[in-house]
Amino acid sequence: TMADLMISSSSGATSSGDHPIQVLSPQDIKKLDPAKILNVNIGVMGHVDSGKTSLVKTLSTLLSTASLDKSQQSRERGMTLDLGFSALVISLPASLKQEFSEKEALQITLVDCPGHASLIRTIIGGAQIIDMVLLVIDSTKGLQAQTAECLVVAEQLLANHEDASQLALICALNKVDLLPQEGRASHLTNLSKKLTKLILERTQFQSVKMVGVSACVGGEKVAAGDSSGNLATHNIDALLKVLTVNLKPPRRTRDDAPFHFAIDHCFPIRGQGTVLTGTVLSGTAKINSVIEFPTLAVQRKVKSMQMFRRPVTQIKQGDRAGICVSNFDAKLIERGVAATPGTVKLLDAAVCLIRKVKFFQLSIKTGQKFHISVGHVTVMATLTILGLTKTATSPQEGEESNDNPAASHHTNTDENLGGGLPRLSFNWDQDFVHQDTLLDSSSAVKGVPKTNVSSQPPLHWALLEFQTPVYCPLDSLIIGSRLDTDGTVPISSNNRGASNDSPSTAAACRLAFSGRLVSKFDAKHDANRIKIYTPKQKQGTICRLGDPYRRNGDTKIVRYEVFGTDLFKKETNMKQFVGMHVETAKSGDVGVITSSFGTSGKFRVNFPGGTDAREGEPLLLKFKRYAHDLQKVMHQDAVAPKSRPGIRLESPKESKKMKKSNSNKSKHQPPSATSTSPSPCAVDDSKKGTIMMNGEIASLKGDVMENGKYPTAIVSGFFSPEVNIREKVGFNVICGDEKGVITAPFGKAGKCKVSFEDGVSAPIGSKCQLLISSPK
Repeated sequence: TMADLMISSSSGATSSGDHPIQVLSPQDIKKLDPAKILNVNIGVMGHVDSGKTSLVKTLSTLLSTASLDKSQQSRERGMTLDLGFSALVISLPASLKQEFSEKEALQITLVDCPGHASLIRTIIGGAQIIDMVLLVIDSTKGLQAQTAECLVVAEQLLANHEDASQLALICALNKVDLLPQEGRASHLTNLSKKLTKLILERTQFQSVKMVGVSACVGGEKVAAGDSSGNLATHNIDALLKVLTVNLKPPRRTRDDAPFHFAIDHCFPIRGQGTVLTGTVLSGTAKINSVIEFPTLAVQRKVKSMQMFRRPVTQIKQGDRAGICVSNFDAKLIERGVAATPGTVKLLDAAVCLIRKVKFFQLSIKTGQKFHISVGHVTVMATLTILGLTKTATSPQEGEESNDNPAASHHTNTDENLGGGLPRLSFNWDQDFVHQDTLLDSSSAVKGVPKTNVSSQPPLHWALLEFQTPVYCPLDSLIIGSRLDTDGTVPISSNNRGASNDSPSTAAACRLAFSGRLVSKFDAKHDANRIKIYTPKQKQGTICRLGDPYRRNGDTKIVRYEVFGTDLFKKETNMKQFVGMHVETAKSGDVGVITSSFGTSGKFRVNFPGGTDAREGEPLLLKFKRYAHDLQKVMHQDAVAPKSRPGIRLESPKESKKMKKSNSNKSKHQPPSATSTSPSPCAVDDSKKGTIMMNGEIASLKGDVMENGKYPTAIVSGFFSPEVNIREKVGFNVICGDEKGVITAPFGKAGKCKVSFEDGVSAPIGSKCQLLISSPK
């Protein structure tokens, strides 16, 4: 059953050759066409002395020149010090046949990674060439110091598969034979439950497969004393089954991508040339292809190639291979990159897409220095956080494209990079708000609904400035670490500190963030291109309101003009602020500063759409300043709304003035004038119930008629300058007992031309009424 396959606690041992899954022998492999073999790289990771190398030895049938701790130093110290490479070949699993129908066999290359804390650089260096991770845990000790760091590295490989959400982490609980027979099953069950809880809660893995195995029954001492090679093992076939069932199709780019080859060893062969062993990161290479060594500025032609001692004519992404070139001194390079000429540049700095590692306990801030591991190189770099990506605030929205040459080989904007990073190109025109700290959770991002909050920290754009320039291709995996730190913070299922369920207390995780190099950065030319700004805000107060208007459309009473104070000093030159936008604090109405008002620092604001703000309410001047702008110009994103005209209302003050004026006129007029000539502002009973607006005769036009009256009056006060008066043509106007009709606008100040059929006798300054509807 599957349960028996996951964890087996029986004491019986099986021979390493007794595999229901047929592992091809080296003789059978030679008969296969190399072009028919698909290669995947499985990283074997775990804490030091967990039995990784013994497990690799048990599984492997093909050994490279760098495998099973062949170096003299590794043998002397009894531990893995460098990446080791070996392989086994099986028939192509059914799960891969649909996508790789042209292949007949699967070569599983096992990348044996060192487990000591001081060798984390080496583990990171091998991460970008790995398709899947086999995490080895000593079942007698459980979770140990480097287990958490290995989990972090494993997470970076999730998106190397099309369906990363279904990728399982395979855990080999090694050395089960050393557990007491009595209670072995319960011990493994409890350990697997604790590990599964930790991994599922703290990582992106959606499932965990546990297999209890013994790479060497009796332990390493038995293996060291055996020379026959026929060591007893336990449950290895179950591990192979789990690996093949859960193996997802490896992600491969198009063959026309630039050739990038990660070199991990280099040695001479007398009479043939220099051999470079490594893994193809992208593209293809053939015999006679020209490759470049960027760090040496040297180009050489490929003389021959091998894959695990088998001659081949072509190698592709993911292949583990040896490349032979002539006239090249092996002492010049130990690790590095070989590539298509001109495709790998020297980077002094780079724009990166990164996210924080959840296991990392400390804050990550702008200006801090980190150990940056890229390829097989680890250098110090200074971090500058640019800001969140658009996908951090709107997961369905991608970034805009740019001319990044590395991105030209990928057209799908939803395609993922390693580490669960969506493929985004850096947009140099994007504005970034100044941000001091890398956010731990997307729940801290403003505007993100709770339903969209990811379990992973949000993505950030960042700038890395290397203390020592590095040669590496764009899109390379990077991991930022604090390798100088060492704490005793326990790694548990709780984000802060240990829990009662913690399997073990481990050293604090030193891996701070991970991501990809996206774009080269040149400090001389690109410093001013990155737009980092700090949001600023000044607050004033509305000290006076303009005339009230009934806004067309919603009949809301608004002001189109208000006067503000407390925003500027009296000696401030207002010319630089004219045209800037201000907002009301409560309703968010946007207005434009049109001029100063008086000499005490007050100012006049026009609201094209009107505002219902009141005296005493705050007025906000919002702007942003860019970090590299020496002139400190104030930039604004606010846009004034479209004009929404209205009709001016008579204010209470005007009503009192008008009544007082009419009263004074009545007192000084002779009785005959009162009886024969009514007041110019009087309205008879027939006009009661009519909605009216008040205006004033500004001037009289036309030749005087026979009756001594003027045919036309220019009236002001009915409309604001924004109103289209042509739409009001035909409206009735009353001035005393004389009726007129609006015929046209006059000027641009809201005045209108009113024609009186029988003439108008009222003098300049007389009040008029605009009839909005016909009298009842």
